Amino acid sequence: MDIYDEIVRLRKLGQKCALATIVEVNGSIPSYESAKLLVREDGSMMGTVGGGCVEAEVWNAAREVLETDKPRHMTFSLGEDAAYDNGLICGGQLNIFVEAVTPQPRAFIFGGGHVSKSISKVAHLAGFATVIVDDREAFANKERFPEADETYAEEYESVFPKLPVTSSSYLIIVTRGHRDDMRVLRWAAATPARYVAMIGSKRKVISVVKELEKEGLTREQLSRIYAPMGLEIGAISPEEIAISVAAEMIAVRRGPQSNWRALSMSIFADESLRALVK
Repeated sequence: MDIYDEIVRLRKLGQKCALATIVEVNGSIPSYESAKLLVREDGSMMGTVGGGCVEAEVWNAAREVLETDKPRHMTFSLGEDAAYDNGLICGGQLNIFVEAVTPQPRAFIFGGGHVSKSISKVAHLAGFATVIVDDREAFANKERFPEADETYAEEYESVFPKLPVTSSSYLIIVTRGHRDDMRVLRWAAATPARYVAMIGSKRKVISVVKELEKEGLTREQLSRIYAPMGLEIGAISPEEIAISVAAEMIAVRRGPQSNWRALSMSIFADESLRALVK
């Protein structure tokens, strides 16, 4: 398996990696222009940019890039001391570009009603792969959701183990009732998903939070939940709600780089909710 095959494999698994490439060479170096080093989330490597102290620094930079999603440009001058330390006769310069390779973000939408239909369409247009989960076959099928990558028409608890939820996953809870929302949220709060959101009024959110705290979910787990979901744009129709939710997903995805991030509200970022669930 070469590096490109491994990148494809990792993306399918929903895992990030960092790719370091020698983009410019001057003089003699212990590698060659276009040589690549792949660093996985667990720190393991594939390929090489020449080994030695250069590779150690590149590995550290790759770990930083994985955390921040910000690329790095690195320049090394291999003078006589560096060449000696590497056990090689070289004295050139090399520039290395380190970039994050992220999988396509995947939105798991629980519930197949009108709001879910609109969210799936808008999220798909915004670059998210979508997966639909509903316990009714009439509401989770390819005919109803042609843009979805997958649909599951099973009991929620039986589907949970089948879903490859990672830090690139977005979980949107829009089931047909309070009881089913609780079933999904109870599981979702403990996942590594980047975004967990639930539809509903503030009264419903307060009720759900208090109940889940009684069941033992921690305040830290619950603070990750975006509810009521979506940015505050006065949305009423399913289509408008979908736009507000997709906008919040984008804000979370882009993180500090997005000026809209401040408008995304997790449960305990809302002062009125925070006061009521104490």
